Amino acid sequence: MSRMCEVCGKGPAFGHNVSHANNKTKKVWYPNLQRMRCIDQKTGAIKRVRVCTRCLRSGFVKKAL
Repeated sequence: MSRMCEVCGKGPAFGHNVSHANNKTKKVWYPNLQRMRCIDQKTGAIKRVRVCTRCLRSGFVKKAL
């Protein structure tokens, strides 16, 4: 699936929009993914990944300059 974080595996969350009249329609919440260049931990190569902002902020990925 393309809308998943490659570090933590976070993906879309599903639920309902609930109106004041209690009508329910399907709703999807997508994670805040950013494309960035990072250094691979195992090989040391630079690759382009899609990472959620929580992983970026927590320092789970090392940015390639």
